[in-house]
Amino acid sequence: MGERALRGTRLGATSYENDRNTDLAPRQEVPYTCPKGHHFDVPLAAEAEIPATWECRNCGATALRVDAEQPQQKKAKPPRTHWDMLLERRTIEDLEEVLNERLAILRAQRRKSA
Repeated sequence: MGERALRGTRLGATSYENDRNTDLAPRQEVPYTCPKGHHFDVPLAAEAEIPATWECRNCGATALRVDAEQPQQKKAKPPRTHWDMLLERRTIEDLEEVLNERLAILRAQRRKSA
């Protein structure tokens, strides 16, 4: 290319090569269906492992492959709360005792300031 042809272009941002004399990898169209009724196809390489789920292009929900079964959900542990962790360290009787001690301290401070 002459220098004049390159003037004003974004070098490196655009490829000037074409697809002539190249063989593209074999592809397959995989249909997916969204729970909201959206249908779309995803082009994948022929040797690629086909996922059972794909994010819907329209709404972002999890779409299921047309000929696939619903994948089994992994059993998730419920999140531990502050209360759960507290009960691992103390019994209810201990907690009631600490609460009564703190309430006594607060009541004593109120009496002094009143």
